[in-house]
Amino acid sequence: MPIILVVDDTEVDRQLIGGLIRKDIEWIVEYAENGQAALDLMEHTSPDVVVTDLVMPEMDGIELVRRAKKSYPQIPVILATGQGSEEDAVRALKAGAASYVPKSALADSLMDTIDQVLHLANEDEPQDRLMHCLTHTRYQFKMPNDPALIQPLIIVVTSLMQQLGMGDEAIRRHVAVALEEALLNGMLHGNLELLPFQVQQARHELHENGSSDVVATRMQESPYKDRHIVFGADVKPQKVQFIVRDHGKGFDTSKLPTREALDQLSSAEGGRGLMLIGNFMDEVGFNESGTEIQMALKSKA
Repeated sequence: MPIILVVDDTEVDRQLIGGLIRKDIEWIVEYAENGQAALDLMEHTSPDVVVTDLVMPEMDGIELVRRAKKSYPQIPVILATGQGSEEDAVRALKAGAASYVPKSALADSLMDTIDQVLHLANEDEPQDRLMHCLTHTRYQFKMPNDPALIQPLIIVVTSLMQQLGMGDEAIRRHVAVALEEALLNGMLHGNLELLPFQVQQARHELHENGSSDVVATRMQESPYKDRHIVFGADVKPQKVQFIVRDHGKGFDTSKLPTREALDQLSSAEGGRGLMLIGNFMDEVGFNESGTEIQMALKSKA
């Protein structure tokens, strides 16, 4: 049974977040009133995920992210941000946070985000001598619009990164989140042409049930049922590169912000997924038709 550590200096907010977590699933919820108290608790307990407020006395959320990454890199931290705190969210992501959720969207997005981070967590496994001899690998997949295939694909990629010594656990977790966001966008928004509220509905259904009625229905209709996702991965110890291409209508790439402006996207503008990708990957680009995203990450070693 997963243990979720909720960190907030306000009792009411701690209980609100804890109530949302326990609403549908009887997970164990622990509480701490600030970052230092959270670290003290983490020394004796091993939570599966930490959900932390941003502004707290003694130690704020961003400093907690930094120290947790150093001392407990296997434990992902999710930041709960207030309105207009996108800049702080970016700082937290760069410090090592696994993801973030605006406080205004806790009821709709908190459990989906926790579920995403939990499912993408990939425990280290002993690697045999042969796999340590691997120096370079390249994959290309032609995938149907089945979200159930996303996690197995991500496990393949992050396992290869681990075998090649590319990035630490926090880096691989960031790659996992970025890939899931890109693949879900290509399937749901690109190939199936779901509207924004339908995408949100589908993601919620996938979290709750592992399947989605709106996705299943659209996958039986033309022209959507004949479309697929092309995923390519080029994995080396020094650099990983990915492409995700859908066969939808695409979009006007001239309306996208520059690479430097990705940090300014807010979730209210529908840019949370792109904001995560932009902060987790070193390079982000698109083809002219807006049907392909290219991502790359360089080794920090």
